[in-house]
Amino acid sequence: MRIEVRVKPGSKKDIVRKLGDGTLEVKVSAPPEKGKANERLIEVLARHYGVSKSSIRIVKGHTSRIKLIEIDL
Repeated sequence: MRIEVRVKPGSKKDIVRKLGDGTLEVKVSAPPEKGKANERLIEVLARHYGVSKSSIRIVKGHTSRIKLIEIDL
């Protein structure tokens, strides 16, 4: 499964919510430096979907706030 995700790093809490256009907005507590926000994003999505972290990968947008994520269910 592939989903488009809009990431908001530096939030107080980790939150996943679905937007009206079908994308996910994920707020992560990690700062956007040295890949920390991407690592936290994978952890949050793994918990949300109930899969292992290795089942999730960033396909596109490693340095962007809008990312294409692939999840092996």
